Amino acid sequence: MATITFTISRVNGFKCPPDKTQAFLWDKTAAGLGLRTTPAGKPAYIFQSRYQDKSVRLTIGSPDVWTVPLAQEKARQLQRMIDEGKDPRDLKRDALAQTEIRATEQAHQAQQEAAQALTVGEVWQTYIEARKGHWGELHLADHYRLSAAAGGVPRKRGKGLTVAGPLHSLMAVRLVDLSASKVTAWAEDEAVTRPTPARLSWRLLRAFLTWCSEQPEYAPLVASGNAAKTKKTREALGKARKKRDALQREQLPAWFAAVRNIGNSAIATYLQVLLLTGARPNEILTMRWEGVNTKWRGLTIRDKIDRVTRERTIPLTSYVEHLLTALPRRNEWVFASVKALSMDERNVNRRNARAEKHGKAAPAGAILKTSASGHLTVPTHPHNRACEVAGIEGLSLHGLRRSFKSLSKWLDIPHGVRQNIMGHVAKSTDEDYTIRPLDLLRVHHEKIEAWILEQAGVTFDAAVEPGKLRVVAG
Repeated sequence: MATITFTISRVNGFKCPPDKTQAFLWDKTAAGLGLRTTPAGKPAYIFQSRYQDKSVRLTIGSPDVWTVPLAQEKARQLQRMIDEGKDPRDLKRDALAQTEIRATEQAHQAQQEAAQALTVGEVWQTYIEARKGHWGELHLADHYRLSAAAGGVPRKRGKGLTVAGPLHSLMAVRLVDLSASKVTAWAEDEAVTRPTPARLSWRLLRAFLTWCSEQPEYAPLVASGNAAKTKKTREALGKARKKRDALQREQLPAWFAAVRNIGNSAIATYLQVLLLTGARPNEILTMRWEGVNTKWRGLTIRDKIDRVTRERTIPLTSYVEHLLTALPRRNEWVFASVKALSMDERNVNRRNARAEKHGKAAPAGAILKTSASGHLTVPTHPHNRACEVAGIEGLSLHGLRRSFKSLSKWLDIPHGVRQNIMGHVAKSTDEDYTIRPLDLLRVHHEKIEAWILEQAGVTFDAAVEPGKLRVVAG
């Protein structure tokens, strides 16, 4: 082997002959130090010696990084290890292992720091994405609405500005900092101005934190327990008072008269159907035409309780059938909604409706602007105004569901029949095993409808073709 004294010029000038795959140059000063290069022109300092009668070769590094003195010192260090009976390859393996360990520790530390910095709002969005497939539309909307930051924006309906959701003040808190004391302080503040939304927000927050404790990446952040599950928080929010709003028998005439005088026929029909079916407000609001079976006289609606099929079928009673058949079929929704139209657009739609009524083709350019969802939003304000006209105070839309059950008590209706119609969960094994066909439910449901209409002083001719209803208030 040719040996020379390494200098910068000699190292930089060393080239590999084109007829060889590699070439070596060895240093006189430091035993075992060499320079290896290839035709591609990639030189590197190497160390070569013998350990336990076997050849050992290690790469030190590029001349661009290692100066000649540093490379020589490294070679002497490796030779000293061999002289001491140590394998220099172990040193390299240990160095690599330590580098990997440090890299792993640094990555873990960075991950922990990132996790520590996660806010409730960031994890809240992840939670919604992970769970929304298991929720209904209203439950999903509650998670967005109650955590929304849309404060100070003019209200779409009514006067004044919107306020931020009850949970919004907690969204900026780091999840690891969300303590029981913080949640209790939040509950005490919210209970003063809006206790009902605060109680719902608290239940959502409690479920959210339980979910976090079940996720490996978030469990360390809530290791101290569910911060929302404390006696102090529950006491701060108080218990919700049971709602007792429901129509009395003597209020039926005034309520029906006021509701039927609402200018929007879809809303007027919706409110009457809500009372006469005992369904939940959103179940009727999201009813589709495909669920209205006039042949077998059934209504298929989404069911909040039934988690398997998420729908149930109830009888399509005579009066409800007349009301629904009279509605125009604008889209898939029974209670379709439209956005505000200009005068010209309203005139086009009137011509379109007249043409449809007489079985003619719709005029060219007929336009009907539907709302974002395609169906009505909850008509709380129109119903409240109707109740004011009727002289009825504090009657909510869900109160109409209570009204159906309360009014049916005047009749000899089996309790299980009301449960089936209203979509209540069976409370006994006997009731759970009782399957009532639609025709059997219809017998009782028609009786309930007829009695309510009689008490309201509303008569109609059931023999008239559906859609051509003639209602007379007695």
